[in-house]
Amino acid sequence: MKIKIIIADDHPLILKGFQNTLADHTDIDLIGVCPNGSELLDMLQTRQPDVLLLDIQMPDIPGDKLAPVIIKKYPGIHILNLTNIDSVIYANSMLRLGVKGYLLKTASEKRLIEAIQTVFKGGIFIDPGMQDKMLQLEQIAKKALSTKPTLTPREKELVQLIVDGYNSPEIAGKMFLSINTIEKYRENILFKLDVRNTASLVAKALKMGLAD
Repeated sequence: MKIKIIIADDHPLILKGFQNTLADHTDIDLIGVCPNGSELLDMLQTRQPDVLLLDIQMPDIPGDKLAPVIIKKYPGIHILNLTNIDSVIYANSMLRLGVKGYLLKTASEKRLIEAIQTVFKGGIFIDPGMQDKMLQLEQIAKKALSTKPTLTPREKELVQLIVDGYNSPEIAGKMFLSINTIEKYRENILFKLDVRNTASLVAKALKMGLAD
């Protein structure tokens, strides 16, 4: 049985690379590619894959907005995030939304196929390079519980933008920083405030007077 795949990514070279990689595997059937979220939602109305390779940083609808919509409407689709965002916090957030895998785009072909097969069979796949970071973050979180949170000026600025409803790509543009740097700031803030997601961050920041 072939694994039906759709790839959603806005970078033509990356799309082409994935297509070439998957073409060498006879047990995989690439049934579609999409450069943005809107086209992806249109395509899913007529064809659904077994595994959706979904970039998080889509130009129109970000992956964290697309994922819950797709999971609710098409529960049979297993979503594997392919991303440049090397962030355990972001990975945990996507997993809580219901995606089945989180893999960095720097992964090898062997790792990509392993991830596809794992999520296709109903398992959860996390980029192996992030496992140690998860353990480290757990230790940082424990330490954070015993210290009073103090935010730097840049962290306070980011918190205000989050409270104002901006997503990571928008915040990166406003603060003139890379999205990876923004995600590192997010990780630090979540640990300092001892919260697990954006909603809790916003609530606690408002309660503590860290944002208006």
